[in-house]
Amino acid sequence: MKKDYKELKEKIEQLKKEKDILIIAHNYQRPEIQDVADFLGDSLELAKKAANLEKEKVLFCGVTFMGESTKIVAPEKTVLLPNKNAGCAMADMITAEDVRRLREEYPDYTFVAYVNTSAEVKAEVDVCCTSANALKIVENIDNDKIYFLPDKNLGEWVKRESKKDIKLWPGFCYVHNRITINDLSEGKKLHPDALAMVHPESPIDVLQKADAVLSTGQMIKFVNDSKKEEFLVGTEAGMIYRLSTIFPDKKFYEMGREFVCKGMKRITLEDVYNALLNEQYEITVDKDVRTRAKKALDRMLEF
Repeated sequence: MKKDYKELKEKIEQLKKEKDILIIAHNYQRPEIQDVADFLGDSLELAKKAANLEKEKVLFCGVTFMGESTKIVAPEKTVLLPNKNAGCAMADMITAEDVRRLREEYPDYTFVAYVNTSAEVKAEVDVCCTSANALKIVENIDNDKIYFLPDKNLGEWVKRESKKDIKLWPGFCYVHNRITINDLSEGKKLHPDALAMVHPESPIDVLQKADAVLSTGQMIKFVNDSKKEEFLVGTEAGMIYRLSTIFPDKKFYEMGREFVCKGMKRITLEDVYNALLNEQYEITVDKDVRTRAKKALDRMLEF
């Protein structure tokens, strides 16, 4: 039986008004958390939204690196994370020390980091990218030698589209990395009229067979612009709820089976309430790290 969150949602709405705290949530969050958020989106989109609004306090319903990104672009704001254990397994697959070692090994390479990395890693690279602009960033760099990290799947997708010498770190998103050709085939078998949208963190063989390779933000635009009524959604399960709320007249299906991020789903509505009540857990980023990480983000925005 689905839990009734009506009373808790009402308390959250009251608390966020009393404390003047902005709630932003990633597209992969639980449905009940998406329902109480002031804004929904991908990590960088939300960080920029928080920076541009007048609110001094932000509750970021997402994983740790996302809260850090918000703090990097809006250092004057108080950024709270509802659950301090909400982490990203891929972001944890590379450290700042790894990047420093790689720089010594590949001194002629420009280092590009996916935004799904810690603040410390961002501080060690030349430029950041998102899943939507990774290829554009790589192509605009005035160097034919690129080291792309940490996601090997997104990096492989970029590598196949570019003529540059691109080396890849062997990291991955365990959620998207589980999506297989069999999942895509099963989805197509069950819903033959549906267009298959797949996130570029997925394995390259799946990306090559999909109808569209898109970030979560691009998926929303793709559905909006499409005359099709049915879609297979090859990404974390929360995106299906997000799309269903925006396009209630269209149908969205799992790609063979459900794909769930434990880090994202670690945050509960109770966590959101407690975070508002106690104004916990605050994200902090060392000033030197923040300054250097912001340069990598700023350079991305220049492109």
